[in-house]
Amino acid sequence: MLFITAIGVLFSGCSTQSFKMFGNSGGLIKTITVSDANYSEEVEFEWKIIKGDRVEVNIANLTSSEGDQQLNQMLSRGGQQTLVRDGTEGYLIANNGLIRLPLIGAVEIMGLTENQAAEKLSTLYKQYLRSPYVSVKILNQRLFVLGEVKGPGVVQVPNGTMNLFEALAKSGDLTVDAERTNVRVIRGGLRNPQVREINLADMSQMTLTSLILQPNDIIYVQPRAMKAYNVAFAEQLPFFNMITTMMSPFLSAISLKNGKAVDVVLFK
Repeated sequence: MLFITAIGVLFSGCSTQSFKMFGNSGGLIKTITVSDANYSEEVEFEWKIIKGDRVEVNIANLTSSEGDQQLNQMLSRGGQQTLVRDGTEGYLIANNGLIRLPLIGAVEIMGLTENQAAEKLSTLYKQYLRSPYVSVKILNQRLFVLGEVKGPGVVQVPNGTMNLFEALAKSGDLTVDAERTNVRVIRGGLRNPQVREINLADMSQMTLTSLILQPNDIIYVQPRAMKAYNVAFAEQLPFFNMITTMMSPFLSAISLKNGKAVDVVLFK
């Protein structure tokens, strides 16, 4: 009876909430559903450049004269930087939305898609180049995968969007402790987030939402309720082994008194 009481006391303080993030205390955050119209918009989604983005700008003059070749070398040095992917590559979009480029100087491209920015820069370069070619690529598009995946962390989004299965695959798939019926996708600022709950165990439920992710989304895979109890049991196992060691002589004495030899092992 004493042993059972000890187990109850040890596990009574075990809460599954201690292993979960992004709780919804008070029900203030509403989980949204995705209509067919919203889904169509997400399929056509293109990221627009915002302050803090880093962009790669490639500039070339598509002519072959000797003077144009020298100009191309100058533009290449100014517009195509070595990509070491350390978070400092490319041009940083300042708070005012401007970047500074060879020949044309400071230009605002914040609020434009990659194609729109390339078209704007190409138009500006026509003042100086015969046949300008400009390409723009946003370098720091990424999302965040947290919780019960084998490799949580930052996932790069090379094509502007990514679906949920791609993100989970890049994170090493789900762990055995993952709650597959309630994967959360959190989008927008934490002051007013949009939260989607996706049931990966039911195909019919997946059709009610969207699996398309956008840069800066947070994907959170919650742990199963049993994880807290499993962890608590593993943490308390040395204590139970100690109790077994302490009780073994007394139980053996009692067994011998009753004419029986018994090996006592409570946990192994």
